[in-house]
Amino acid sequence: MPAPRIRQYAKPKKGTVKRLVKSLWANFKPEIIISLITLILSIFVNLSGSVFASMITDLLTKAIPMKLDPLADVNILTGSFDISLLGGIPLKGVNLITLVIALGVIYLVGVLCSWTWTRTMAIVTQKYLNLFRNKMFSHMQKLPIKYFDTHQNGAIMSLYTNDIDTIRQLISQSLPNIFATGITVVGCLFVMLSFSIWMTLIVIAGTVAMFFNTKIVGGRASRFFVAQQMSIGKVEGNIEESITGLKVIKVFTHEEDSLKDFEKVNEELYKNSTAANIAGNIMMPINGNIGNFIYVIIAIIGCILYLTPGAQNLSLSGMKVVDTTTFYSSLLVPFLMLSRMFTQNISNFSQQVTFVVMGTAGASRCFDLLDEVVEADDGYVTLVNIKYHEDGTFEETSERTRDYAWKHPHKADGTVTYTELKGDIVIDDIDFSYDGKKTVLKNVSVYAHPGQQIALVGATGAGKTTITNLINRFYDIADGKIRYDGININKIKKDDLRHSLGVILQDVNLFTGTVMDNIRYGRLDATDEEVYEAAKIANAYDFIMRLPQGFNTMLSGDGSNLSQGQRQLISIARAAIADAPVMILDEATSSIDTRTERLVQKGMDQLMKGRTTFVIAHRLSTIQNADYILVLDKGEIIERGNHESLIAEKGAYYQLYTGAVELE
Repeated sequence: MPAPRIRQYAKPKKGTVKRLVKSLWANFKPEIIISLITLILSIFVNLSGSVFASMITDLLTKAIPMKLDPLADVNILTGSFDISLLGGIPLKGVNLITLVIALGVIYLVGVLCSWTWTRTMAIVTQKYLNLFRNKMFSHMQKLPIKYFDTHQNGAIMSLYTNDIDTIRQLISQSLPNIFATGITVVGCLFVMLSFSIWMTLIVIAGTVAMFFNTKIVGGRASRFFVAQQMSIGKVEGNIEESITGLKVIKVFTHEEDSLKDFEKVNEELYKNSTAANIAGNIMMPINGNIGNFIYVIIAIIGCILYLTPGAQNLSLSGMKVVDTTTFYSSLLVPFLMLSRMFTQNISNFSQQVTFVVMGTAGASRCFDLLDEVVEADDGYVTLVNIKYHEDGTFEETSERTRDYAWKHPHKADGTVTYTELKGDIVIDDIDFSYDGKKTVLKNVSVYAHPGQQIALVGATGAGKTTITNLINRFYDIADGKIRYDGININKIKKDDLRHSLGVILQDVNLFTGTVMDNIRYGRLDATDEEVYEAAKIANAYDFIMRLPQGFNTMLSGDGSNLSQGQRQLISIARAAIADAPVMILDEATSSIDTRTERLVQKGMDQLMKGRTTFVIAHRLSTIQNADYILVLDKGEIIERGNHESLIAEKGAYYQLYTGAVELE
């Protein structure tokens, strides 16, 4: 079967590994130093095993023939013998017990070092990932709404799962293994050269073949593994979207179409994963067999070199091979062990390259999120509590008084002025486009005086919600002005601006927790009594008390154990407890039945009393008492007035109200 073709690969940015290592070093410098020291020690322990094997073999090959001589009085364990170290360096007066004890101590130290560095790196990795996820989540919450409008939820979620897991693999295994491999290869090369230059050149020649295999097959595998990570993100995004819209899928019996969409992205994942694993799985066996071939060649060539006068003595240590026993015990056997260690580490390095590419790609995508520009906020006007005096003046206070003012420091002269928060909002001749191409709002002007109720009506896409998004500063306007109590909202800090706005949306989001927790979400320092009062304002108190644990009833799955109307009532209670001077109701009653709507409307009437309110409504019966009704069409206000005047005009609003024209 031909390898599947992938049209596009996600290449990680240059410097990603450097940035990751730099971040690790900045947060865990002492732990990393300990890991590096113990890792290096464990590597030298492994290398010393070959040296000691050579020494023990040399000692035994000299001691055993002497022991077999009936005239010789030799003790193999405690007798002193002259042996060779590192292929010829003389070492006199050594006994077997000393060598075995020394080898045992060295391996014990190696075990302790290996345990220390692996445990330390495991702890460092998990701590770093914990910090990294927190940093990502904190940064994500500061991103503008536009980012989430242009990125699939499942793809964003994939950053916290699959991509973070590739970083774990990179930090805990791949980077340490590559570091250890590099040191081991250099150490093995040095020791092998001390034994024989000719046989070392054979090993190097075989290593070149392994590198070519890694470059050709491994490079192909790396590209497919990166594509596999991208496909996983698409699959997760499709699943998340399908679960969210499962009711819609069932209502319209689109299960088959939904399955086809899933099969499409799943097929892409299958092809990428198959290609990645085929290439990745054949790389190691090829390199392993090259290593085995090198092992056999060295055994043969080594014997040939021994029989070639002069060639056997070519080593950095100047080794002199005097007999067959010395050749096998002091040179060939330890060299074969070293060559095996050398080729295994080269093979291990080639395997880690794939995981490094995957980890780098995952880290690159996570860093892309962290590099996204956060929501700009150049505001300097803040919202403060004020306390009134008997003469009508007021002053700033740290107490919660439910009276507010805008604290406005003037940069020109350094003075500070206070403006009472009254809820006077003026939208003056604004234009707006989400993408810079298609105009959504054109020449829109809205005047909302304190306590007035402004209703926005029109077909879907007319620009109603966009106006409220601009008041919230979810998006910033290109032309025109929006003033809040006479202050340009660009001068107001976004957090303070949004604290002054209460929002009730058509799509209710409830969080895992109790009913009380979800209502208190509007103001976290609210008392239980204030939560009860907010529920009563929203006419939610009675149904909440009928729940199994009342206000302590646990909600999960976005409040799936409640009806749509009950969820909306909790949302209204949440807005009530926030006690904001300006309210925005975005189709707040569109999902509520008529009976519940009457209850909600009473609570909302009480909630809106004395507050400037923007109401987006499909049910025109709910806005008959609005002070002004604005009719939008294709981003422009085509009519404005109260209910009676608009009905009298018999224009667009009249047609909408009487049903001559459908609202949607």
